[in-house]
Amino acid sequence: MSFIILPLLITIFLGILCPAMGTVLITHRRLLQVNLIAHCVLPGLALAIAWKIPPSIGGVISGLLGSLVVESLTDRKSENYEAIMNTILAGMLGLGVLIIPLLGIVIDLETVLFGDLWSPSIMDLVETIIAFLVFILLMTFGYEKVVYVGLDPEGASSSGINVPLLNFALSFTTALVIVSSMSAVGVILVIALLSTPTLLGLNKAQSLRIAMIRSSFFGLCISLLGFILSLIFNLSTGPAISVVCVACLM
Repeated sequence: MSFIILPLLITIFLGILCPAMGTVLITHRRLLQVNLIAHCVLPGLALAIAWKIPPSIGGVISGLLGSLVVESLTDRKSENYEAIMNTILAGMLGLGVLIIPLLGIVIDLETVLFGDLWSPSIMDLVETIIAFLVFILLMTFGYEKVVYVGLDPEGASSSGINVPLLNFALSFTTALVIVSSMSAVGVILVIALLSTPTLLGLNKAQSLRIAMIRSSFFGLCISLLGFILSLIFNLSTGPAISVVCVACLM
């Protein structure tokens, strides 16, 4: 039974972390950014492996870079925002696929995109805990600013809050969460874990804090159910969790 401990710990941390992060993003109308960053991590992973540095570092930098490129090209209120975002995410994913053979490296794309929780390393757990702690720090020291910007970004900016810096912090934390989820659900299927529990937790929530707690509870239950199903029926954990997410919306 010892082989279950590490995957179970990663599942628990991500089941709590991803929905809490998703709650913040959806209240800031930035949930689409998850899709963008998830597709942008591949070039960074490839370069990091080629340069023999931790892949997670390359993935975070690459995902963050994609987000910054979109923010620099257009405003989120622009009617062209989604078109530009989709163009960048497709281009970055394509770039990642192209440079893998050019760099002469081998990457298991199925594991990166959809996860492989049954072959984790202790570093996977460490990366998950780091992402968890960064999010806790952001919420501890910036909770009121996060709430203010989510409700009224123009008013927050007028009151002296550095909105671009806060948005950068959210993008950085989002990239950390996505990259740390590679081992469990993959950088693509993590979108479901960031979204579904959030929709359940936000329903009639009276504050962002309550919504995050409720979302994390639903996320933990969904993750554990997907974990148990994958264990019993010998399924891939990431897809199992994603299917459970869909079932919860029915």
